[in-house]
Amino acid sequence: MLPLQFITHFTEQYSYLDSARIALEGGCKWVQLRMKDASADELKATALQVQELCRQHEATFIIDDHVELVKEIHADGVHLGKNDMPIAEARQLLGEEYLIGGTANTFDDVCSHHRAGADYIGCGPFRFTTTKKNLSPVLGLEGYRDIIRQMRESGIRLPVVAIGGITYDDIPAIMQTGVQGIALSGSILRAADPVAEVARIVRINV
Repeated sequence: MLPLQFITHFTEQYSYLDSARIALEGGCKWVQLRMKDASADELKATALQVQELCRQHEATFIIDDHVELVKEIHADGVHLGKNDMPIAEARQLLGEEYLIGGTANTFDDVCSHHRAGADYIGCGPFRFTTTKKNLSPVLGLEGYRDIIRQMRESGIRLPVVAIGGITYDDIPAIMQTGVQGIALSGSILRAADPVAEVARIVRINV
């Protein structure tokens, strides 16, 4: 089964909660709630609803950025971008029982996250994506191969999840670079039948 992470996204058609439900109903077992422009109250209310859905589907529930909320509601972990709380500080606050992921664009980023105690790396973008502002340089397949090679040479064994503008057809080639997973958002929600699209992705044999 393909290790698939889904990152929630708001569209004209789907709310953040809708998008999480779509992923879970399609068989995804990892949901990251990402609500960059939401108020604290809106974020917490949605987080509690998504957390309940994740529990019903026995899925991992990660919150983007908000370390204090993760601890307050006992989510499974937090994902931290380059401008969020430093991973080392989050680890100090959360302890070892929570998962912490970090966004990386270069091998230096990976090394920094490894030293700070991250559990996994969200590495990208694979290509240009409209779901994220202030995009880092695009990596492409060669970028992933290069980072994975350097990690192996350095003995860094953190799981790497590819992210950024990835579609169904890209997945086999990306997985062959040595990454351990794929994170998706927009390509699923743009599908005619998003639940079926998730199920189709989960079934990919790589």
